[in-house]
Amino acid sequence: MTLYLRHYWQDDRLAFPSSSNRSRTFDARLVKKIWVPDVFFVHSKRSFIHDTTMENIMLRVYPDGNILYSVRITVTALCAMDFSSFPLDTQNCSLELESYAYNENDLMLYWKNGNDSLRTDEIVLSQFFIEEFHPSFGLAFYSSTGWYNRLYINFILRRHIFFFMLQTYFPTMLMVMLSWVSFWIDRRAVPARVSLGITTVLTMSTIITGVSASMPQVSYVKAVDIYLWASFLFVFLSVIEYATVNYFTTVEEMKKLKGGKLGIMCVGIPANFNATQTMAFDGCYHDNDIDLMPFPELPSTPNTERSRTATLRNSRNSAAEPPPTEGTRLRRKKSIKHNLSFIMSNSYMIDSYSRVVFPMTYLLFNIIYWSLYSSR
Repeated sequence: MTLYLRHYWQDDRLAFPSSSNRSRTFDARLVKKIWVPDVFFVHSKRSFIHDTTMENIMLRVYPDGNILYSVRITVTALCAMDFSSFPLDTQNCSLELESYAYNENDLMLYWKNGNDSLRTDEIVLSQFFIEEFHPSFGLAFYSSTGWYNRLYINFILRRHIFFFMLQTYFPTMLMVMLSWVSFWIDRRAVPARVSLGITTVLTMSTIITGVSASMPQVSYVKAVDIYLWASFLFVFLSVIEYATVNYFTTVEEMKKLKGGKLGIMCVGIPANFNATQTMAFDGCYHDNDIDLMPFPELPSTPNTERSRTATLRNSRNSAAEPPPTEGTRLRRKKSIKHNLSFIMSNSYMIDSYSRVVFPMTYLLFNIIYWSLYSSR
């Protein structure tokens, strides 16, 4: 972050009598000739003072010896961040200032105006905006040198999401919606649907690779990883959906083709073939070529008379029974094999259902995703 760091202290050696001048302002050349606090950032990885066109240092001396020392600094500081909600995350970071050489007996550090000592409009962050801040102070102990005054600035930072929306989320959403176009393409247009599916899968792979290369390398799953891989799953399932439709269509066409061949084989038998020859030729009986003879009547015996009487009596009893009502009708449940065969014979219905199921499921996923991570 880039900030203006201002120090206030009093040095009677620099006091001067004046009736007209309220203060005198100097540049960095005088700073090297007087005493200034040796304040540094404790967890800084890299810090520098801006020097275009001159060093951005201002020293203002008042007649009573009060001094204002202002410097423009860019600080890259350490912060223990949790990227599990990245890039919808909120981080709690702090800047710590301390004197390098002077302990608490030599130099006392404190905020001049309490919470009003810090103005966030002067702090510029490239990826975050400051939601809250809270300055404080305390002591730090070092076993070899003793106690030192330390100033703290605690920030609650929220990451800017607009960049990631343009670079990651919007292209991912468009690729998922583009994969749904194949549901409206005819299932027999194999080159069109296959090329569209492969293109969307490869594009999603490129997006995931590019995003992973620019993201923090951590060992746990981030929020953006969940969104990207879930979107990749939707694109991949659209390809699998067409593979299923194409397979069922091919199976059904093969069945129709085989049925057509059997029908052709049972037609056009020569007239001079008798029934036995016809059966041997095509495996089909033809009723008009078979002479059916009636069965001879069996001689009447007492046992046959009893069986006829019993059969006649059962037929009368069954005729006297009332027909079953509609409410007592029993229906056999359709088996899984029957349902599967129905889907295979009507494979176009898979595309019809996919046109509704895929968008609704993806919409539900987005609602859950954004409501879950935006509330954190």
